Amino acid sequence: MDWTPEELQAIVSEHRLVLFMKGVPGAPQCGFSNRAAQVMETFAKENDTVFASVDVLSDSRAIPSICAWSDFPTMPQIYINGELIGGSDIALEMHEDGSLKEMYEN
Repeated sequence: MDWTPEELQAIVSEHRLVLFMKGVPGAPQCGFSNRAAQVMETFAKENDTVFASVDVLSDSRAIPSICAWSDFPTMPQIYINGELIGGSDIALEMHEDGSLKEMYEN
C-alpha cells in the first residue's frame, strides 16, 4: 500500500521545514540529497531551528507516493511551511538570495 496523501500532508504540516531525501543528512545516498541536506543544515543552524528529514530509500513505496502527491518528479524535495519549494538547486539558490529565510519567516 502506498503512502497516503493524508500521511504525507501530516508530515509537512507537523514540521516547518521538511526534506524528503535519499538517505539521511549524515549519510546522504546521492549528490543532490547531499546538497539539499547541507543547505538545510546551514539554514537551520543560521536560524536557530530544526528540520525534519525523511529517508525515501527506507520504504520502496515512498518515492512513487511522494512524487505523485507533490506532482514533482524527482528527489530530494524540500517543503517550507507546508509548501514545496523544489529540490537542491532551488533550495541553494533561495538560501543564497535570502528568499528561503523570507519564506520561512512568513
